[in-house]
Amino acid sequence: MPSTPVRVKVRSLVEGAAQGALLFADVGLSFWGGVDPASGEVIDRHHPLSGERLAGRVLAIPSGRGSCTGSSVLMELISNDHAPAALVLAEADEILTLGVLVAQVIFQRSLPVVCVGHEAFNRLRGQGFVRVEGNRLTLSGRRPQDHWRAMDVPWQSPAPVSLDLTEQDRALLDGAHGKAAQVAMQIVLRMAEIQGATRLLDVTQAHIDGCIYTGPASLRFAEQLVQWGARVRVPTTLNSISVDQRRWRELGVDPALGEPASALGDAYMAMGAQLSFTCAPYLLDTAPKAGEQIVWAESNAVVYANSVLGARTQKYPDFLDICIALCGRAPSSGCHLDDQRLAGLLVDVPQPAHMDDSFYPLLGYHIGALAGRRIPLIRGLEHAMPNLDDLKAFGAAFATTSAAPLFHIAGVTPEALDPNDVLAPGAPLPLETVDTAGLLASWRELNSARDTRVDVVSLGNPHFSLSEFAALASLCAGRIKHPDVVLAITCGRAVLEQARDAGHLAVIEAFGAVLVTDTCWCMVGEPLIPAHATTLMTNSGKYAHYAPGLVGRGVHFAGLAQCVEAACAASAPGQPPAWLHPIVRTESPTDV
Repeated sequence: MPSTPVRVKVRSLVEGAAQGALLFADVGLSFWGGVDPASGEVIDRHHPLSGERLAGRVLAIPSGRGSCTGSSVLMELISNDHAPAALVLAEADEILTLGVLVAQVIFQRSLPVVCVGHEAFNRLRGQGFVRVEGNRLTLSGRRPQDHWRAMDVPWQSPAPVSLDLTEQDRALLDGAHGKAAQVAMQIVLRMAEIQGATRLLDVTQAHIDGCIYTGPASLRFAEQLVQWGARVRVPTTLNSISVDQRRWRELGVDPALGEPASALGDAYMAMGAQLSFTCAPYLLDTAPKAGEQIVWAESNAVVYANSVLGARTQKYPDFLDICIALCGRAPSSGCHLDDQRLAGLLVDVPQPAHMDDSFYPLLGYHIGALAGRRIPLIRGLEHAMPNLDDLKAFGAAFATTSAAPLFHIAGVTPEALDPNDVLAPGAPLPLETVDTAGLLASWRELNSARDTRVDVVSLGNPHFSLSEFAALASLCAGRIKHPDVVLAITCGRAVLEQARDAGHLAVIEAFGAVLVTDTCWCMVGEPLIPAHATTLMTNSGKYAHYAPGLVGRGVHFAGLAQCVEAACAASAPGQPPAWLHPIVRTESPTDV
């Protein structure tokens, strides 16, 4: 540790002054699913900070990653005094920054957020004490013996002098359309400033992730907007909420969760949002078309919209999504722009022989960790013909370990049918190669169960599609699950009715499955997961990652057919799939 203080110049994303013991990690952290909003404990059991408490410490991480709901969790922590004293980032992170800005507006409380760049960030490793003041960061071995005091900076409406605003933008900003729209526009402009945008653009639709209940602060934010007269200006759908709104009492959910979680969904519908309650809005009839400018939150939905549909959205944080929906305007930056959708990383993938459907979520999870914030171009799957369910599973797992809002698969996804279209001319890119050892390591990360027992089989994260219901019905036909195993499926209401009309539900319910709408596995707990249950099984790479921290159970990860077999046998092999030993390259990656 330095004997004399070392000062580092930083970029201030949220002003303020704070100090504390340094808590450092060189791995990004998803606050949602990775930090307990009620205690500030890091609950991501795959993260190097697992078990640490954030309160009062200066947290240094490269950036956030994973869920868009991280902003809501951070606002919750600020409101209940379990937040870090300050955030020090290698790269600007909009999700975490937005959580602090909304806490300023709603609670008049804040914490400083600074960006130091990768070189300075790497020098923080092993340091002891950090003080943040404005655009300066000071490192020392221990707390200085002086009379220095921490300070919050109150919310200040941004001066829009650097932005090219329309007459309608200025009317919203001046309060001509009510206080909710005015505050929303202020927040949009503040984020535009952080992103370096010089103008705003029109969006055609929104998908709101902020309807997930993270605690009292998330409900207070939505109800405050309703009291201010909030009304969305574009067609708006809602993500999964934290309970099945029609059946939470029947399912045994504690009213302490059921009532506020249901009220939160009602608050967003009071603003004019549609009752959709799905984390897979791309399965709705309202799914956007290629090139359409939209504002979607929910990490898997963002990645699917950009990558598979070719629509255009940032990875919008909770709360910024509704602010943009109230204005109908978004910063013209990031994946809204052509040049920001180009690949920043090449990934060569060997195509395994005789693979099953566990290949794509495992691959997405692995490549997401390799990519970080970079948009990858994945080569080697040109003839694999992944279907939409494969891409959905890949994207959800990719969004769990990556902060990137987009991936390209050469010859598969719409913008990379000719992979040269997503490469900047004359700009060589770093190359990563996926191999058996790396995929096996990722498989072991996802398989945290200590024995072969299976108590619960979890399906529908993201929400089940109609084709997944068809596949499950085929696997379940003429069979009955083990009486000691819970098999539950989460899905949206619209897809549930489609599956019922197609005759799939009769077979699946005869098998013994439980069907849950409106919510998804990332919010499900007891009693749907029985108190005595110790082990889950899932075909979702996303849920296999989050479940140990969210519900404290070990996980088996496998394909859909293996999940049905486990539901019948109440046990799982606990071994990697046969196709993973070894992966054989069927042909060389395409040269681009």
